[in-house]
Amino acid sequence: MNKIPLSRVFLNDEIREAALRALDSGSYILGAESRAFEEELAAYVGMKHCVLSSSWTAAVMLLHQAMGLSEGDEVIIPSHTAFPSVEPLIHCGAKPVFVDVDETYCLDPAAVEAAITPRTVGILPVHLYGHPADMDRIMAVAERHKLWVLEDCAQAHGARYRGRRVGSIGTASAFSFYPSKNLTVLGDGGCIMTNDDQVAEKVRMLRNHGRKSKFTHEMVGYNLRFNEIQAAVGRVMLRHLDALNARRREVGALYGERLAGLVETPTEAPWAESVYHMYVIRTRERDALAAWLKERGIATGIHYPVANHQQPAITARYDDIPALPRTEALVGEILSLPIYGELPIADAERVAAAIAEYRGGEKARGAGGAR
Repeated sequence: MNKIPLSRVFLNDEIREAALRALDSGSYILGAESRAFEEELAAYVGMKHCVLSSSWTAAVMLLHQAMGLSEGDEVIIPSHTAFPSVEPLIHCGAKPVFVDVDETYCLDPAAVEAAITPRTVGILPVHLYGHPADMDRIMAVAERHKLWVLEDCAQAHGARYRGRRVGSIGTASAFSFYPSKNLTVLGDGGCIMTNDDQVAEKVRMLRNHGRKSKFTHEMVGYNLRFNEIQAAVGRVMLRHLDALNARRREVGALYGERLAGLVETPTEAPWAESVYHMYVIRTRERDALAAWLKERGIATGIHYPVANHQQPAITARYDDIPALPRTEALVGEILSLPIYGELPIADAERVAAAIAEYRGGEKARGAGGAR
């Protein structure tokens, strides 16, 4: 029986050739491949500027600095997200104000307004698991209170909100290219996108030692640059992204149909086109089901088992941690199933069949229900 991984990176001869082309070019940092990748990414999302950096975390830290985030500022953010969503703003001296999520696992727009204080400067919605946050409602709150909105698109390359690509709606946006992402460069990497010329220029300078030109440093910056080999790989990956996302959606539809009534399947809002970076189910039998699937060669994951407002790094720093009942309940029940851009449909069917078999045995033991 072949093992079914949780995810697998797309790799073909075109990617290998692109990497070798960059290797043979003699230019390895922020060269022609990087500039072309930035232009192609910006055009794909529908933004004026794309600025590459060494990771999502690095790119967002630079963006926060360029936008003037500072000590004492507050940023509203969902607790249910990867911890790196929070790190850059803390490094800038700002405070994360955690709010609960809605039925799509994204930031609950209804919780945002109550979390605003005189110190609030921005909102950071996360398009978690590849599903867009409800941006119209979030933007409406932001406009009423004159706040910026930074879209965390680390898991949502190519997703659409009411027909628009995520990353093109807020004040700015940020993407990750980590190997498990829908769009990867086969290593760490990330970018920010903005339509603001001055912000983009500041981020470009900050990532490269604050340089305006080779020997002129107009600000104190960092070495958080991007490299040519990964840019060449990313350009090829971008050309395949929509097709790979289409397979993810096909697998997501199959899981949704086969698992209905067996476990709680993810919600796709009518205004959303999710790209299923993760396919996350909920069940009170999470650990037992994961063990059952592992015995049958099927990998699973938990994204994420500890809510950020309960992370030791947060509870040691802040003493006004909110209670977030929906987030606190779901982290004990979520389970990520195998999904990636080339997952064979037969493997997805095998995953669904194994869960159905588990639930049949569970019901025979006297348990039951979709949760």
